[in-house]
Amino acid sequence: MSGAALGLEIVFVFFLALFLLHRYGDFKKQHRLVIIATLLAWYLCFLIVFILPLDVSTTIYNRCKLAVNSSPAESNGSYVTLAPSKQKCFKPWSYIPDGIMPIFWRVVYWTSQFLTWILLPFMQSYARSGGFSITGKIKTALIENAIYYGTYLLIFGAFLIYVAVNPNFNLQWNQLQTIGIAAANTWGLFLLVLLLGYGLVEIPRSHWNGAKRGYLLMKTYFKAAKLMTEKADAEENLEDIMEEVRKVSESIKYNHPLRKCVDTILKKCPTEYQERMGRNMDDYEDFDERQNSYPSEKSLAKLHKQVIYSVQRHRRTQVQWQILLEQAFYLEDVAKNESSATRQFVHTFHSQEPENKIIQYFYTPTVEWYWECLLRPWFYRVLAVVLATFSVIVVWSECTFFSTKPVLSLFAVFIQLAEKTYNYIYIEMACFLTIFFLSICVYSTVFRIRVFNYYYLASHHQTDAYSLLFSGMLFCRLTPPLCLNFLGLTHMDATISHKNTQPTAYTSIMGSMRVLSFVADGFYIYYPMLVVILCIATYFSLGTRCLNLLGFQQFMGDSEMTSDLIDEGKELIRREKRKRQRQEEGENRRREWKERYGNRDDSTRSRAVHTDQKESSFSETNASRSLSKYTRSNGRTERDRIELLQDAEPLDFNADSVNDDPLESDSGR
Repeated sequence: MSGAALGLEIVFVFFLALFLLHRYGDFKKQHRLVIIATLLAWYLCFLIVFILPLDVSTTIYNRCKLAVNSSPAESNGSYVTLAPSKQKCFKPWSYIPDGIMPIFWRVVYWTSQFLTWILLPFMQSYARSGGFSITGKIKTALIENAIYYGTYLLIFGAFLIYVAVNPNFNLQWNQLQTIGIAAANTWGLFLLVLLLGYGLVEIPRSHWNGAKRGYLLMKTYFKAAKLMTEKADAEENLEDIMEEVRKVSESIKYNHPLRKCVDTILKKCPTEYQERMGRNMDDYEDFDERQNSYPSEKSLAKLHKQVIYSVQRHRRTQVQWQILLEQAFYLEDVAKNESSATRQFVHTFHSQEPENKIIQYFYTPTVEWYWECLLRPWFYRVLAVVLATFSVIVVWSECTFFSTKPVLSLFAVFIQLAEKTYNYIYIEMACFLTIFFLSICVYSTVFRIRVFNYYYLASHHQTDAYSLLFSGMLFCRLTPPLCLNFLGLTHMDATISHKNTQPTAYTSIMGSMRVLSFVADGFYIYYPMLVVILCIATYFSLGTRCLNLLGFQQFMGDSEMTSDLIDEGKELIRREKRKRQRQEEGENRRREWKERYGNRDDSTRSRAVHTDQKESSFSETNASRSLSKYTRSNGRTERDRIELLQDAEPLDFNADSVNDDPLESDSGR
């Protein structure tokens, strides 16, 4: 079992990262290198979080062995027994042999740093480039990253000059490596505290509000109004870009040198626009070299970039609109079914996707009613209380983890109590829950944050390549300082505990932060206290209020603009609901017609054939009359079919004229 736990977690984390990437990315349409680079970045970061508790338990066992080896002892199988006190150092079930963890952490850490500082920024610029060749895209990426790389070289040079000028330091390779790690961790810790302060408050509050059906419905209406505006803007932007593509396609003919670039742009356009442009283009007309109105290759590359962005944005808003409609219909169904006397959940619309038969067997309408209307709100409230308790413990420990006598950090107290009894399962579970909760608070903020339309992680395969690569960069920069912060909270870091004990393998890779004393004794200890101020600001929604004052529409219960958007979204959802109801009614009419008139046609034909065979001895005149009679019958059936289809789909319909009062509707007819 020594390496089994490590192997199982490596495999499990890989499939976890693959599942999340499949939810946000699109394996079919996006480039393979983008998928592989993002998957590798996510996988390495998640792997650090899951493997670190095993490193902690292995380190505690190694400390016990060192204490035993320094005194008279006798070995006995899987544990060591102290002669005087009869103390036993049990080997943990997930023990990792010596020499494996340092190599593992070194490969994982430096690979993630190479991704976040060199490869992923370059691939970001390459993915957004509008070049038509690999060489052109690489050239554009290098130019865009020149300032990016120069800034980091300047920061590293400042640290290097500080160490070189200070006479107390002898510049060596290990110290130079530690300076680079300290610079990267300082940047990561600065961003980590900002995201952590938001997540510690917003995650419990979102689960608490998830138990309020009315709150969720109002927020969904608000999102519908905002998304409709964004959807209309995306459609208008796409129309403008397609108009420019049409003009370029008409001006650059088939024998122009830049026609290949135009064809590349046309392939990225939606199908309906490609067909429209293909019908209006005359490829037999030659171009005139004397004209100077042709666009350059640089302008075509810019247009290519705009086409990729506008098509991706248009597709994303369309998918998000359909998902939001399903969510709004579901919340309205829950509100209606709460007062149901039959205690069976009734859906307004049937699910468009086929449901699993096993789920249908166990998840009956009665079970669904009890879960959605009774149990789920209470489950969310209990979960919110548990998460809020964890948040309070984290905030308290962040403010007191530097105190070693007495030990005030609650996480350090829990680990030290378990260390005295060598309860490795409890140690690993406590470490895993702690770092998992910290990771959820930080990573969920990364998934929720949106920087205009440049960075946005959208589910259901709607995230573009730039946002996927940017998320991989953030994960690789946030995870190492997150793990160091966790080790400081549990006093497993010798820099915090001030004990001359064996460090964890992860800390040994980071090196001694004593090279930069103002970072180790100042920034790493006192900066995390800022999380208290950030939690207070998040609790009172100061950031939301500031954005609302600046003109960015935010969901606020006491705002007049919010009320207007809620009313607008409610009307939009109602229109879409009527539209879908009319579609289902039309499908039901067609189904009824097939069941009624389709069978009648079949029986009429069968009777005609039977009569022809039975009366074959009749004269030709009688046979012709019989056939003409059935022909008229079939013709009448065809006329009935045409009239019914015309009645099923009205030619003109005004949604505003619909009235729910049956008396008024009868009088109108």
